Amino acid sequence: MAESGMQETRSVTLLPATAIVVGNMVGTGVFTSLGFQVLGIQSGFVLLVLWALGGVCALCGALCYGELAAALPRSGGEYHLLSRIFHPALGFLAGWISITVGFAAPIALGAMAFGTYVSGIMTWEGEFVAEALSVVVVLLVATIHLLHIGVGSRFQSVCTSLKVVFIVVLISSAFFIGEPQGISFLPQDGDLTLLGSHSFAISLVFVMYAYTGWNAATYIVDEVKEPRKTVPRALFLGTVLVMVLYLGLNAAFLHSTPIPEMRGKLDVGLIAAKSIFGEAGGRMMASLICFGLISALSAMTWAGPRVAQRMGQDLKAFRLLARTSRTGIPFVAVLWQSAVVLLLIATSTFDAVLVYIELLLVFFAMLTVAGVFWLRFSQPDLERPVKTWGYPVTPLIFISVSVWMMIYVAQEKPMGALWGVVTLAVGGVVYLAAQRTQIRSSGKGSRKE
Repeated sequence: MAESGMQETRSVTLLPATAIVVGNMVGTGVFTSLGFQVLGIQSGFVLLVLWALGGVCALCGALCYGELAAALPRSGGEYHLLSRIFHPALGFLAGWISITVGFAAPIALGAMAFGTYVSGIMTWEGEFVAEALSVVVVLLVATIHLLHIGVGSRFQSVCTSLKVVFIVVLISSAFFIGEPQGISFLPQDGDLTLLGSHSFAISLVFVMYAYTGWNAATYIVDEVKEPRKTVPRALFLGTVLVMVLYLGLNAAFLHSTPIPEMRGKLDVGLIAAKSIFGEAGGRMMASLICFGLISALSAMTWAGPRVAQRMGQDLKAFRLLARTSRTGIPFVAVLWQSAVVLLLIATSTFDAVLVYIELLLVFFAMLTVAGVFWLRFSQPDLERPVKTWGYPVTPLIFISVSVWMMIYVAQEKPMGALWGVVTLAVGGVVYLAAQRTQIRSSGKGSRKE
């Protein structure tokens, strides 16, 4: 019966699995980063190299995760993989971040952005209106993902497809009806110097943040049909698609919009849309970003609770989070994550949280990719239906860039790094307490026998 129930939940095919990757990656980052990048870089070639390099690093990570997900197929992302590869304590710390603020903070930020954009489109004034809209979208998306998995996966596929279509329309419009700004995307004198500049390094950090989410399909492995094949393909296809969209979108912005108008601005997407379509473009762009935000909120609402569910299945102290509905949805985990999101929206604390959450996410992703090396050494006979293309160069590229990013961010944001250490220390204490509960429960079970 258990096996039958598992098969019933495996209704996710390649399209929705890819959609959760794309939906998780494409948020507001790509519509805001360029304004800061052009402060120190005005070369079209260098800017596209920047986004291509970020995409290559994300793709290296996706290829490594594909091998691990195929060899160790189970939901939970880093929690499951690090637990199996290294030690359950390391996996728990990754899971601890996920079930507290790792997913909740980005969802809260995205929901607040959604409220701001919708209230602007509808010309509804007041912070209360924007906050109310953000609460409504969080509850709406959570409700959808509390239904049958098929409903949630179709919703994700539709939202992500609409987002991709709108982005493609925007890119096409920029090149066909936008006014060319005369920028060249071919190498120019001085570009080599820019590639090694401080401005390029700073910009790469923000680009890598914009690519965050390429690992999303590893959180829902148990719901995917033929996961050993489908999950690696979804990671690869989703990351490649986003890379192409990001390159096209930034090229479109640079081609159609004067750089001085974008310099230092957060709302680059709105500025570009107005440059292409006139004032009406502002509303169109806001609508596009709203679709993108709903898709991202849906992807994180789908993926996050699966980590909590796995932790509940493995640890008795968290077993409440493993409870599922008749359709196999981890409803307690969904409700828990949504409650944390609403708390962050009410207290507006997610901005501070995001600074160190990104640092921790990079850290655990780097450890997981490093697990490819360790697993091949420690378990050479393990069945690997998929192997990392370009090994060992592929994981080395990702690890090198991740280490550089962590050092840079820790130097620039020392308090963020400190809070990250504190969060991990608290997680360590909780893990020890959970282990004691596990041991006591096992002891009682033995005595009963």
